[in-house]
Amino acid sequence: MFIRRATREVRIGKLVIGGQNPILVQSMTNTDTRDLHSTIEQMNRLTDAGCEIIRLAVPDREAAANLQAFVRASAVPLVADIHFDYQLALTAIEAGISKLRINPGNIGGSDRVRLLASKAKERGVPIRIGVNAGSLERELLEKYQNPTPQAMVESALRHIELLEAENFTDIVVSLKASSVPHTIEAYRLLSQKCDYPLHIGITEAGTWFKGSIRSAVGLGIMLAEGLGDTLRVSLTGDPVREVEVGKEILQSLGLRSFGATVVSCPTCGRCQVNLEPLAEKVEALVSGIKTPLRIAVMGCAVNGPGEAREADLGVACGKGEGLIFRRGEIIKKVPEAAIIDTLEEELRQIADSVRLGNE
Repeated sequence: MFIRRATREVRIGKLVIGGQNPILVQSMTNTDTRDLHSTIEQMNRLTDAGCEIIRLAVPDREAAANLQAFVRASAVPLVADIHFDYQLALTAIEAGISKLRINPGNIGGSDRVRLLASKAKERGVPIRIGVNAGSLERELLEKYQNPTPQAMVESALRHIELLEAENFTDIVVSLKASSVPHTIEAYRLLSQKCDYPLHIGITEAGTWFKGSIRSAVGLGIMLAEGLGDTLRVSLTGDPVREVEVGKEILQSLGLRSFGATVVSCPTCGRCQVNLEPLAEKVEALVSGIKTPLRIAVMGCAVNGPGEAREADLGVACGKGEGLIFRRGEIIKKVPEAAIIDTLEEELRQIADSVRLGNE
């Protein structure tokens, strides 16, 4: 098991990140937040998918005017994403937002930082300092010649010092780059210099396929090293996919359990059933199950019985048929056409047993 880096605890609404609290999955709406209806609709879809913290862009006063309605409509904590304009941040605090994402060094002087820190502290609103490789301060780019991990860390420490000078320590930090190695190294360096909880992610990771892989590599390495208290997978497109990928990364490492896991073998010349659509149907079948079950869909008799034997429920397929297993015990042989219906019935029985406390 991985050893989590010790960090401070920071409360975000009813949730707490840092310490040994669960690593939370975040996403961000990509709707126009001036459009109340479409944004709330997407917030609901994200929540239904298991998103635990939702971030909203607040580009102007019109968007900020909707924040109270968003807060009322949301079942999870909301983060206001604000750049440069401290007045928008103050409006967000008054609206009941759970967290701010704003860099204090970019809002125009110590008086504004002091006012923002005071109001945020008064309302119990933490601040995430978000450093991106693509928007570093000019003098740091000149000093380091490039947006290096060292430059990113120095930028983050500058912002941290501004808040600490105002006795504000409810801080979360992110250091994101599109380069996976640069991002990993930046988080490693920062973790040696402060104990604030880390929001991890690979920014501008790309579209669903490549972006998921790059995020899994980067986040997987950091999480295995004990880095990260909350995460966002940044993908181009529907943000619901960000939540799905983030949950799968955490579940793959054994850091969280979000429900049933389906394992299926790679197809080969021994496989005598059409395994790919079968596995996809099983994944769809278990998608709403919250109980941490392991379901195996195996394509032949070589590795299949062994893998299925370790599962709560599984099928090892032969030519046109499947052996159904429950925890190592063969319970029946069924034709290929009946596999899905049989698995569904067995899952229903397992779910009933769990509800009755018999499992």
